[in-house]
Amino acid sequence: MTLSGHQVIVMGGSAGSSTALTELLPVFPVDYPLPIVVVQHLHPLQGGYFTERFSHRCALKIKEADEKEPIKAGHIYFAPPNYHLLIEDDHTFSLSVDERINYARPAIDVLFESAADAYAPWLIGVILTGANNDGARGLRLIKQKGGLTIVQDPKTAESAYMPRAALEATIVDYVLPLHEIGRLLLEIPQKAII
Repeated sequence: MTLSGHQVIVMGGSAGSSTALTELLPVFPVDYPLPIVVVQHLHPLQGGYFTERFSHRCALKIKEADEKEPIKAGHIYFAPPNYHLLIEDDHTFSLSVDERINYARPAIDVLFESAADAYAPWLIGVILTGANNDGARGLRLIKQKGGLTIVQDPKTAESAYMPRAALEATIVDYVLPLHEIGRLLLEIPQKAII
């Protein structure tokens, strides 16, 4: 657990979020204390894309999440293509081939809702650019359970639909452009609980 009490960050995005993640993920230093778990809508055959894209750009270890794998600091985990990614109560991953949600597998809502059950209120949820409303329901649950919620400012998103859907679903803690999301996430572990 960090000084702030937060234990994990979950992020989700769709259209345009590959570019957004390319700007956001490299800001985290090798000693960043929070694991980061990402669902990005993918083509079912797009395996290995993110490990190839980000491994040489990020200080943290980049990997696709594996079944029953414990979640550890120093890592950025991506949902593998064509699997829903869930977080279990024992803070390990599980993978599912259940039906698509919001036309997507992996779906952001599946990750966010399971993470809220496992980690809230010590959870941070982030919605990035995207072209449907996936993640809105999950972000609302994170907020209801006391987690911290962050949405990319729709005015700065390549596709504003997903951030707008999240903002319509719940009152979020922060609405920020990407560079400010990165700055906030770097500061949060340093803040002590009041």
